[in-house]
Amino acid sequence: MPPKPPAPRPQRIALLAFPGIRAFDVSVITEVWGTDRTARGVPPFALHRPAADPATPVPLTGGLSLTPDRPLHWLTTLTPADLVVVPGVEDPHADLPAPVLDALRHAHTAGVPVAALCAGAFVLARAGLLDGRRAVTHWQLAPELAARHPAARVEPEALYVEDTGIWTSAGTAAGIDLCLHLVRTAHGAETAATIARSMVTAPFRTGTQAQFIEHPTPRADRDADALAAVRAHALAHLDQPHTVASLAARAGMSPRSFARHFQATTGTTPLHWLIGRRVAAAQKLLERTDHPLPEVARRAGFGSEVTMRQHFAAHLGTSPRDYRAAFRHPAGSSPTAR
Repeated sequence: MPPKPPAPRPQRIALLAFPGIRAFDVSVITEVWGTDRTARGVPPFALHRPAADPATPVPLTGGLSLTPDRPLHWLTTLTPADLVVVPGVEDPHADLPAPVLDALRHAHTAGVPVAALCAGAFVLARAGLLDGRRAVTHWQLAPELAARHPAARVEPEALYVEDTGIWTSAGTAAGIDLCLHLVRTAHGAETAATIARSMVTAPFRTGTQAQFIEHPTPRADRDADALAAVRAHALAHLDQPHTVASLAARAGMSPRSFARHFQATTGTTPLHWLIGRRVAAAQKLLERTDHPLPEVARRAGFGSEVTMRQHFAAHLGTSPRDYRAAFRHPAGSSPTAR
């Protein structure tokens, strides 16, 4: 019997610990990367909590505390972190420890990707990591981030953005979106979906913060999503051609009215939403089946391999062939949900 291949090295995640971080974001990071789901096909992670003083618990709101387990210089040692995640902060105006800001700069200079949840964007901005880069934070804080750090290119509506190895996300639930996206980027859509199912949350959401910004909306739009049946039909028949006109007809609306209501409900256009769903369907087919690429394109509704390749490049920054090579599950190893 041939020897078993060595187990993959766990991805090292650094949850940056310092006073003022939000307990919710700490919990999200811990739930995504700190729970062992290897029995369900999820690769192993090694979540660590570096802090300026690893011997002192970091206080959190609500009477909680976080116990560090690494010094800050661990981020850039001979075996550095693979990813640094900064939780949101309770007070964007609060002073930040200089060693924390220095550690972030050194990690980024060393090529370690850095991500911040919600108001953690202010921490990255204070470290100078958002200068000249696209960034996002909670929609209520976006004008303040732009005013206090004019060198940052704040995009107030995005759920999360990336710019040259720096990730930022919008408020609260968007932190979950970003963490799952980082898992999806590193380990594939099925791994992210398994974690999402375990957390009883969506693997990814489409649209922007425009869905959540407070503004007057008709009562009917607040009380019910009249377009849910249309979206369900499109998802069940992704391999069929769909247009704004055909979807509007199914909803009993004019194309213009349908497009307006769809954008108000989801924060994105019908065609952008449909393309996102088709990309996700193609990802799953590439990971779980041996179908040739033209068949994957047909089943996902792209019509041709060329069209699918164009959308993969635009949405994922890779080709369908390279995606399959990176994330194809071996036969019989499909993970199951908790």
